[in-house]
Amino acid sequence: MLMIRLQRTGRKHEPTFRVVLTDSKNGPKSGKYLKNLGWYDPRLKNDASKQLDVASIKKYVKDGAKLSLTLHNFLIRQKVIEGKILNALPKKTVQKPADAGASAAAPAASGAAPAAASDAPAAAPAQAEPSSPADSPKTA
Repeated sequence: MLMIRLQRTGRKHEPTFRVVLTDSKNGPKSGKYLKNLGWYDPRLKNDASKQLDVASIKKYVKDGAKLSLTLHNFLIRQKVIEGKILNALPKKTVQKPADAGASAAAPAASGAAPAAASDAPAAAPAQAEPSSPADSPKTA
């Protein structure tokens, strides 16, 4: 599948990006691409900071090429394409403990189960008392 994405170029701490058409199997750092569709320099804050071949980008997207999330959001902000800005870095979800998640999920599964489940007493797991070396009989 063809993909249009940013490819970083430039030196350390001086990033510039190429907008390239590439196969999705090629990594972003491989340097392999089929066509260069423009460039972007985030350090410059005016219209000279970007030069995109908008007609080619729209043509390839129409033909089935996918945009990377970052480039998709960039093109929407530049008003090249229309759409919603997508979250490229979703928030992490908090993992619940296994016991709390299982007991909370079971009553929510069926409507009649919460009344029956609340009547039954909760079974507490039996824990063995830890044996310490001081409690054990000493042999002389």
